[in-house]
Amino acid sequence: MRLALVAVGRLKRGPERDLAEEYRGRADVLGRSLGFSAVQATEIPESRARRAPDRCAEEAGAILAAVPPGAALVVLDEGGKAVTSLGFADQLGAWRDGGRPGLTIVIGGADGLDPSVRARADLVFAFGAATLPHGLVRVLALEQLYRAMTILSGHPYHRGAP
Repeated sequence: MRLALVAVGRLKRGPERDLAEEYRGRADVLGRSLGFSAVQATEIPESRARRAPDRCAEEAGAILAAVPPGAALVVLDEGGKAVTSLGFADQLGAWRDGGRPGLTIVIGGADGLDPSVRARADLVFAFGAATLPHGLVRVLALEQLYRAMTILSGHPYHRGAP
């Protein structure tokens, strides 16, 4: 199963980028034994349109173009539902075992996401009700992907309640 993270905006050098790369590397190593590809990270340039709805629409076109046909789409959005790490792992395993060719996780830009991206999503979830900085969301997304893989493999990294 091909894995991708698509994010609007560029993550500059610094601790967030370093930590994101750490979790992406961990997921790449563990994922091979579980039938997952290395995580392909794609940064979509922020739109320069004047109005927020126009920026969201322009970014949506680039986001949706980066999602391969048949891939499951997970959208991170503060208005999404709460999903436990175990629940995400179960869903990831179900998509893999059900023959989905890929999974793309999307992080929108400063103005949020166009409704067309949410409409295409298989899962819209939030890391809580708070608005979080883009760089931290990228770290959290990659950490949760890695955590889901550890759960699927039986690795002791996840010690949450069963």
